[in-house]
Amino acid sequence: MKVRQLGEQVINQIAAGEVIERPASVIKELVENAVDAGATQIEIVTAAGGKTLMRVSDDGDGMHRDDLQLAIRRHCTSKISDDDLFDIRTLGFRGEALPSIGSVARLAIQSRHADEDHAWAIAIEGGKEQAAVPAARTRGTQVEVRDLFFATPARLKFLKSDRAEAAAITEIVKRIALAYPGIGFSLAGADRQAQSWPGARGTDPHLTRIAQILGKAFVDNAMEIDAVREGVRLSGFAGLPTHHRGNAQHQFFFVNGRPVKDKLLLSGLRGAYADVLARDRHPVVVLFLDLDPVQVDVNVHPAKADVRFRDGQLVRGLLVGAIRHALVQAGHRSSTSNAAVALDALRPQAPGYASAPAGNGAAYGAGTGAGAGAGADFVRSHAAPHWDPGAFRPLDGGGAAAGFAEPAQAPFTSPGGFEDFAVPSADARAHDAPVEIEKTRLPLGAARAQVHETYIIAQTGDGVVIVDQHAAHERLVYERLKEALARKDVARQMLLIPEIVELPEEDAARLTERAEDLEKVGLCLEAFGPGAIAVRETPAMLGDMDIQGMVRNLADELAEWDTADGLKEKLDHVAATMACHGSVRAGRRMRPEEMDALLRDMEATPLSGQCNHGRPTWVELKLTDIEKLFGRK
Repeated sequence: MKVRQLGEQVINQIAAGEVIERPASVIKELVENAVDAGATQIEIVTAAGGKTLMRVSDDGDGMHRDDLQLAIRRHCTSKISDDDLFDIRTLGFRGEALPSIGSVARLAIQSRHADEDHAWAIAIEGGKEQAAVPAARTRGTQVEVRDLFFATPARLKFLKSDRAEAAAITEIVKRIALAYPGIGFSLAGADRQAQSWPGARGTDPHLTRIAQILGKAFVDNAMEIDAVREGVRLSGFAGLPTHHRGNAQHQFFFVNGRPVKDKLLLSGLRGAYADVLARDRHPVVVLFLDLDPVQVDVNVHPAKADVRFRDGQLVRGLLVGAIRHALVQAGHRSSTSNAAVALDALRPQAPGYASAPAGNGAAYGAGTGAGAGAGADFVRSHAAPHWDPGAFRPLDGGGAAAGFAEPAQAPFTSPGGFEDFAVPSADARAHDAPVEIEKTRLPLGAARAQVHETYIIAQTGDGVVIVDQHAAHERLVYERLKEALARKDVARQMLLIPEIVELPEEDAARLTERAEDLEKVGLCLEAFGPGAIAVRETPAMLGDMDIQGMVRNLADELAEWDTADGLKEKLDHVAATMACHGSVRAGRRMRPEEMDALLRDMEATPLSGQCNHGRPTWVELKLTDIEKLFGRK
């Protein structure tokens, strides 16, 4: 078959197939151009999910006529200095976006530079370029794309519904808006509800923009990240483990201002949250990585979605270390959204029930006749059928109710109470009052009761804390086990007959190079010929295990990530299992001293806001919210 030169139009269509995957790809290229042009306001309009119309307008620098004519030709760009592809400081730089779009759609551009008296307009339709003509518009550029893929109709069959394509465009704009909080963005069109994110100002514009896009709930439940290692800086915000989502759509990574979806960063994120998050849940993060452009290659993917780091292990280690440090600093902190869920569950939902206005007790049955009405019926219909004294275990006698004599000091023998403890007298309670008040000023307050022999009720200065005794103690035991593992070498068991694992030579070499690191976690191995490894000792905690499978998994991890975290995760999993079985079980009665000791240990232990499986260990209900439940406010 004879070799021949392809035509310019076919070359552009091939380039379009690499760069323009869907309407969201067009929006990404055009918005990035606007950002690079120094825009302070970018407006995006779409129709039919971008299939029939995409218009991006900005107030950036604009272009002269000659620049405009060059911009629609392949490999013409203003974004590379000295032709150095390893010193990229802009978002777009390939010089293929506009000609590629013009080869498969109807493209029209209007642009006015500040030095020009008027704007210039140029158009391309299916790869056919038209001459530039004068136009009227203010400073900046407007790019309009109509009938995407009309020149290559087969591509249209692979697009999704209008709603799905519009959602993809929204996601792209959000990611760029998070990276550049000083720029205002607006998104409108017949296929969507209008959205706008004004340019953020003030001392922390990034936090303001994050609140605009992800909501105040994330800001309230986020940990600030700021760490530097060998010239690489990681900053941003990471959500608490108890503030999680069912998918990874709320994980935003930016490398030198460029939104990326990099598997190395995703792997580091999973490692950082490994023992504080359930496997089917995903953390919410907005993280910015800043480093010398020569340390990262952004030219490895036509759509510039992937990057490659010169020292990937440094970047991954920085990410894992920074997030874990923030988790330790967060201590016993837990998500505020848990309280909102609890309050929603407690809120009455009886048919025909309506909340009473503040200060109006009539609707709750305080009055009679017409004044009582539905409120009285509600109270009667929701009266408990019986009272189980074993479900509620107070720690003291509380106080005498009106009309009842103050009890004398006598054994408290309620079926659910502490038979070994006496009800304190009024004098004894008065003596202990200062100590109890001091406890309520602590973060998790003073233990007041145990409910259903599973949950501890504690009083704080402005609310009530409910603690899951098993989940809380499980985390405490787990952290102590991890500390013990870190203080000394992991106990090892020697194999009577070394296990020989056959591997490809390159995998065996990687494992041999990391033998010293693996020995620290209890795995002793050595080379056994050119394509085999001899395992002589394994971690005693793992007991009878699949050595062949574990070694192969470690080899795969080293090949992909240059790290062998799998073995450490196995040890952590065993420690977590031991902690689960060795902690206070639900259904066990606890003495007052034990409850208070558990609360104090939680306050002093990192990560105690969630158990080893990612479940919250405690929930706080503010007094103001409780008062609203009862119509007192």
